[in-house]
Amino acid sequence: MCFETASLGVCVMGLATSMDEGRSLPIGVFDSGVGGLTVVAALRRRLPRESILYLGDTARLPYGTKSPETVLRYTRSMVAFLTERRVKAVVVACNTASSLAVPKLRPAGARPPRRDALPLWGVIEPGAERAARASVGRVGVIATESTTRSGAYPRALERLRPELVVLSRACPLFVPLVEEGWVEGEVPEQVARRYLTPLLEERIDTLVLGCTHYPLLMPVLSRVAGPEVTLIDSASAVAEQVAHDLDAAGLALPDDAPPGTLHAFVTDVAEHFGRLAETILGEVVPLELVDVVEKAGDGA
Repeated sequence: MCFETASLGVCVMGLATSMDEGRSLPIGVFDSGVGGLTVVAALRRRLPRESILYLGDTARLPYGTKSPETVLRYTRSMVAFLTERRVKAVVVACNTASSLAVPKLRPAGARPPRRDALPLWGVIEPGAERAARASVGRVGVIATESTTRSGAYPRALERLRPELVVLSRACPLFVPLVEEGWVEGEVPEQVARRYLTPLLEERIDTLVLGCTHYPLLMPVLSRVAGPEVTLIDSASAVAEQVAHDLDAAGLALPDDAPPGTLHAFVTDVAEHFGRLAETILGEVVPLELVDVVEKAGDGA
C-alpha cells in the first residue's frame, strides 16, 4: 500500500503522477455496507465535479461488533483496494473504522492532510465539531459497540469543549435493520425508543448519529428524540472538510470540469443494497462484485 507522494505529485501504486493528473483521479470512499452512501450523497452535492469509487464491504459487515485488530486489518485491506484503483484521496465513511483504524494509518491519518501524503479522512472529528457547535451543554452519542467502547467521540468533544456532558450508548441493532431495509415502521421505532430513552431521560440537547448507517433512520430517530434535540449527521460535515482539504492540497477539480461519475463495488451481492443505494442517491447505481484480498502485512 502506498501513502507517500513524490514532492510534486500524488503517489498511487508507487507511481508519481503530475498534479494535473492527480486532480483527475477519483475520491475513494468505503464503509462496511450501505451506510457510507450517505457520505457519498453529501460529497456529490458538495463536489459534483469529483468522481467517486465506493466500496461496501458487505461480506464482512458489521464492523461494529469486531475486535479493534480485525477492524484495523479490514480497513487496511479496503484502503489498499482503493489505492490500487488509483484514487487521489480516501474517505473512511465508517465510524468504527474511523475510531479504531484511522489514528493508526500514518501519515495519511493526519489532519489537515500533508501535501506529501495521500489525504485520508475519518468521520469522527467533523461530526464532533458540528455537535460541539450545536450543543447547549449535553450531548448524546449513539454508535456501534466498537465505536462506543473506543471513546472516540467523547475524547473529540472534550478536546473541543471540555465543559460538555457527553453520554454514549451502543445501538447494535440499528445497522442490521438498515441493511435489511427496515428504516420505517413499528419495529425500528420500538428499537429506537429502547435505545434513546435513557439518553433522553438525561436531558440531552444534541444527538450525534455516530454511524453512517444511522441517518437512514433519521425520520424515526427524529420522532423519538423530539423537536428539542438536534440530530447531528456527520456526512455533510465530512464533505465540507474534504472540499476544503482537496482545495488546499491543489487536488480539487475546477468548476468547469464535467460532472463526476460514481462506481460502486461490493464484496457480497445483496439485493437490498441496490434498492437502498437508489433511495439514498436518487439514481440507479450499478454494482460490481469484487474480492478484497488481505495481503501480507495488512495485519495490526
